[in-house]
Amino acid sequence: MTLHPPLADFLKSRSAILSRGPLAIILIEDDAVVQETLQHHLEIGFRHILALSPAPITLPPDTAGRVTNLRWNTRQTGAHRDAVNAVIAAVPAGTWLYYCFNAEFLFFPFSETRTVAELLSFHAEERRDAMLTYVVDLYAPDLERHPNAVSLAEAMFDRTGYFALARKDGNGVALDRQLDFHGGLRWRFEEHIPPSHRRIDRVALFRNAPKLRLEADHRFSVPEYNTYSCPWHHNLTAAIASFRAAKALATNPGSREAIRTLRWKNSEPFQWRAQQFMDLGLIEPGQWF
Repeated sequence: MTLHPPLADFLKSRSAILSRGPLAIILIEDDAVVQETLQHHLEIGFRHILALSPAPITLPPDTAGRVTNLRWNTRQTGAHRDAVNAVIAAVPAGTWLYYCFNAEFLFFPFSETRTVAELLSFHAEERRDAMLTYVVDLYAPDLERHPNAVSLAEAMFDRTGYFALARKDGNGVALDRQLDFHGGLRWRFEEHIPPSHRRIDRVALFRNAPKLRLEADHRFSVPEYNTYSCPWHHNLTAAIASFRAAKALATNPGSREAIRTLRWKNSEPFQWRAQQFMDLGLIEPGQWF
């Protein structure tokens, strides 16, 4: 019988799995490329993956005990926030964590040849405890052949159309080194996207700290975690290549009848290489060479 314990029970067990990172938390919302998502994050070097799903999932072969499938209602409101905060409360301070959803794939500068542990080691040396990641929307070019908009072999993304706006506090004052980033499908089809879901910035890589909390809008309770760089120079950034917005637009009743294709004149085939994002300026190597 496949083990599928509740997340809360696993965290209470104080498993040795939680003792050190980098740990990945992957929320499984549907059956789209689940094994491929898990395999990708294993290959780039996460020490262990907590795969959260309402029902048991089939794990990739030869995971060598590096994936634990845990029960969690990933479709409930605030599912990502509550799951990540539960893990934050259970792991030691200083542990590097990452979170994403199925059909999302992390890419960082030189990830073809370097591991996520190497990335985070350098980032920590620069006194950074969090890394900004941009969610770059992927989509299938033909929705008739791929009605859920997911195709690994034919994935495309927008090579242009990204921009940032000043992030302001409740008094209208611009926050230090914080910006709201926009672009991709959330920008092109914004009439189908709630305003609260249109940003493409996510602090998906971060180091645990006392009293740290993730908010529903993917920002953290510690303002410095939400900054794109330190005050003295540019820092590393990464990208999450994501089919999540495309899936929603292609399958939700409010948008699926209105959208015939997600492709446009600035669509580019995705090569599944971080270098492609670097060449377009979508991720930043900072001082890492």
